[in-house]
Amino acid sequence: MKQIDRKKLRAVCAVLFVLYIICIVYFLIFSDMFGRGGYDERRYNLHPLQEIQRFITYGDQMSPMSVFLNLYGNIIAFIPFGMLLRWARNKNTTFVQALLYSLGFTLAIETVQYITKLGVFDIDDIIMNTLGGVIGYCIYYVTAKLIRRYHAKK
Repeated sequence: MKQIDRKKLRAVCAVLFVLYIICIVYFLIFSDMFGRGGYDERRYNLHPLQEIQRFITYGDQMSPMSVFLNLYGNIIAFIPFGMLLRWARNKNTTFVQALLYSLGFTLAIETVQYITKLGVFDIDDIIMNTLGGVIGYCIYYVTAKLIRRYHAKK
């Protein structure tokens, strides 16, 4: 890929990353769509997989959208984070770095939700969001390898 094309791609990805972060912060902290109306007290779940198990066990008694968002939405929502991370950092990013950045960003969001009482600090959200970021990084990594191979054959 030409140097000028890489710079353009990097700039576009950096802008997309910033827009993505703004959207995630809005939806996970401020959006009424996801029940961010606020609680009287701070709420938290520190038992790993408790909420995931609850949605699996009692999913037939809940709306399909609620089950989907809680079991898959957290993962899907963070895939772009992992995919755009390397371009936003403007450096090579290792798997461990992607994992730590995903974990750190998720932890920051959950902490803000807890402090502001606009959501629940949930260890399951941390697990699934981090998993989504790592999946996104893996998608980026495999795609980049395939593109490099394709260009090397030319």
